[in-house]
Amino acid sequence: MSILLILSDPSPGVQLITLNRPEKLNALSVALVTELAALTKAAASEAAIRCLVLTGNDRAFSTGADIADQQLHGDAAVFGAARLDAWEAIQNFPKPLIAAVNGYALGGGNELAMLADIIVAGESAQFGQPEINIGILPGDGGTQRLIRAVGKSAAMKMILSGERINAATALRIGLVAEVVPPARTVTRALELAAIISTKSPVALRLAKEAVLKAFELPLSAGLALERKNLAIAFASEDRKEGMAAFLERRQPRFRGE
Repeated sequence: MSILLILSDPSPGVQLITLNRPEKLNALSVALVTELAALTKAAASEAAIRCLVLTGNDRAFSTGADIADQQLHGDAAVFGAARLDAWEAIQNFPKPLIAAVNGYALGGGNELAMLADIIVAGESAQFGQPEINIGILPGDGGTQRLIRAVGKSAAMKMILSGERINAATALRIGLVAEVVPPARTVTRALELAAIISTKSPVALRLAKEAVLKAFELPLSAGLALERKNLAIAFASEDRKEGMAAFLERRQPRFRGE
């Protein structure tokens, strides 16, 4: 088993990935990001996995870029093809992804959390983009995804000041979906994942695609995509099973077909 990532399968259809660099507060080395990308690719092609949960530890989800790694590898640790390809693979994961965040989610750690479809935060969580403090700016999507999540003013404040926000503020401005006691963070994320894993894999994939495209498309094009994806879902065996189960007052047995 990897020393950088710990894998477990806590319930049917759900896989939990735990970042495992506690001595570095889960700093995102090139090796860790590359391995995480490989796991998401594997999960994308494994029909039995319907939802991923990504977490760190009590002290940190991740404090972002590994500065020592960048010092060692130079530009390749920031702009190297392997690293950039890995980030793209994670952002393109087609199934539901939930981040369970305790402690610090800073810089690349916050950017990684924002790749998730849902963020569940512990009350102790702190979020930030502190890159400005070392003379740079967010480079893994922070300037683009943060404004889409929280709006211009809040995003500018975080990015230009480097100040952190707490979990309550993150909930208020829309960065996270729920705030729970720290001991419940992973448990609650797994509960949500278990619920999601019972839904149609076809509908989940199509719904996620449509929602994410809303950030990129004009309304008319987004509505056209929504209708197209609905037509695909309507033609699926999962739709037939879902409607039959509804009429027969039983739980559906979705097969992802």
